[in-house]
Amino acid sequence: MFQYDVADSDDFEQIIVQAVQRILEVPDPNDFLNWARETIPPLLTLPNYMDALERGRFATLLGVTIWNATPLPQHGFTIRPIPTPMPNARCYCGSGLRYRDCCSKLEDAPELSSEVIWMVLINALSDAELKRALQLNAVPKHLLAIIADQWLDENRPRRVLALLEPLFAESLAELSGDFEPAFDILCNAYDLLDYSRKKAAFLDRVCAEGNGQLQAAAWQRRSTMHLDAGEFTQAEEAFTAALRSHPNNPSTALLEITLLVTQKKLALARQRAQFWLHQFQRLENFDDDLFLSFLERAVTDPQGALMDADENGIHPVLIELREWITQHCQRPLPVYTIAPFQPTPGRKQRVSRLLPNTIKTRSTKALEKQEKFEFLPPPSIRKTERVWQSLFPIGKPLSTQLTLSDDEDEEIWGNPEWIQGLLEYPELADSLDVLDDIATALGAYPETELPWISQLLLWPLLERAWSIIIAATPTDDIHYLPWEVPSNQPALRLLFRRYYYQLDDAKDLQGAIATLETMLRINPHDNHGVRAELMNLYLRDGDNERAVALAQQFPNDMLTELVYGEVLALYRLGQKEQARIVLTKAAQRMPHVSNYLTRKRIKQPGFNPRGITVGGEDQAWFYREEMRDVWAAEPGILDWLKRQTA
Repeated sequence: MFQYDVADSDDFEQIIVQAVQRILEVPDPNDFLNWARETIPPLLTLPNYMDALERGRFATLLGVTIWNATPLPQHGFTIRPIPTPMPNARCYCGSGLRYRDCCSKLEDAPELSSEVIWMVLINALSDAELKRALQLNAVPKHLLAIIADQWLDENRPRRVLALLEPLFAESLAELSGDFEPAFDILCNAYDLLDYSRKKAAFLDRVCAEGNGQLQAAAWQRRSTMHLDAGEFTQAEEAFTAALRSHPNNPSTALLEITLLVTQKKLALARQRAQFWLHQFQRLENFDDDLFLSFLERAVTDPQGALMDADENGIHPVLIELREWITQHCQRPLPVYTIAPFQPTPGRKQRVSRLLPNTIKTRSTKALEKQEKFEFLPPPSIRKTERVWQSLFPIGKPLSTQLTLSDDEDEEIWGNPEWIQGLLEYPELADSLDVLDDIATALGAYPETELPWISQLLLWPLLERAWSIIIAATPTDDIHYLPWEVPSNQPALRLLFRRYYYQLDDAKDLQGAIATLETMLRINPHDNHGVRAELMNLYLRDGDNERAVALAQQFPNDMLTELVYGEVLALYRLGQKEQARIVLTKAAQRMPHVSNYLTRKRIKQPGFNPRGITVGGEDQAWFYREEMRDVWAAEPGILDWLKRQTA
């Protein structure tokens, strides 16, 4: 009679919530049907052809359906259906007609599962009622995940374990995919309690014994764990196992695209998004339009699609920041000038010293005599920068560090009014000082490891900063831009961030080398110690000539990377006698390095809480960890090294 599908109504869930609350307050069927006739019709957008009598009948029909599916606390959470009236009895819809002349002629009432009601009822019950429902084992087993999720939000992970572990104690093969939420929450509880071994054993068991969907969930989690650790080979193997366990799983498709984007395989990510889109469109019963929209976006922009997929869980400032970056980081480049640095009168300027014996080719005294220069933004930007500084809640990271304290991290994202300054002043994209602050803020975001944050937000900032810096300091420029000058620090910090992104995220070895070379060119005092990183990259790239030149630029350096890096480069170049001479001096100053390189296994030494001990075993250990694979790959050198230092 009524061609209206209430389940398609956006208000249906709200009707269920209000109805369950009414039943709990007044558990009387007659009262509830009266309430339904008065309350439900205004909540629904019913067809215009339905008059008041038909609306009352429809509301009654829906009310009976809800009541008949609701577990009643006063009856031990069992169902007590409303009896169907006798044919000659007055109809329960309130029309005044006999039932046989009224609602008995209507089509069957829509079906409603008690599990749907339980999903609402769990949140509506008092703690005492919920406890009694659990004692009676009345709650459907797979819906225990709803309760566990609440307890996890309340930081009660041990209660979560007590509730969910029994679900997985018996045969896992009998648990359907409905138990996947419980599986995920139990794993999260293990994480919160730092029960890594228990979690690992649980994952092993689910991967081996669970049904297809649960197996896939376990392999997906393992893949994500490997991905977070940067173990891409293992992550891909776990993804493949998840795919075998449960094909055509949207979560597995999302995982694959995330894996590919994280590894910067964007072209392949687009191809796989196209494959999955076609695959899911062919499935008859697949109706997740939101996921299909994600795939459609990922076909052209996988990074943006991942960001949009996380949109409900991310800070709204990130969304506004992305729009600002998209709109304004392509502005024409500002013209920075390189001007002689004018020290503050009466204040003695000192060369900052982060690392021991930082410079050996030029004395510190010589550097102090050398004319110092500074980056200066256009005059129009300086005034706007002062406005920004009044809005951004914290200062700069300490010294050459890239991160802030935990309290400062919270302050940035707990008081994000600074985004309004960016939106109001697009020209702030011309300021290295502001770009530096935004990069710092992104590094302070609680989920900064999400791949799209670095790719869509951080990298455009770093590229703009690079373009501004290179335009102001061409390769033939000989101006000395020391770290000690405050106005130079944003540029140098941005370059250092660029190096880390290129090496760790983009896997761009040549780009990372170019960035470090630029840092050394404009700040040869090298407060960041990038010469050590650069030496290692030269050696990994096989550029032995530049490795030797770098070492000779810093003679008598106390960094292991330069001292022993020169030895390796000379050996590779066939200059074994010169390599032996350099090694003899190196072994005198750093006697433990050769032993730590030549031994296949060696015990980790104790560490000095105050820092690395120059010439100590800890310094040798760190160099071994970083570069032994490069040494071991050179035929014969470890045996040669052992003989020379015996």
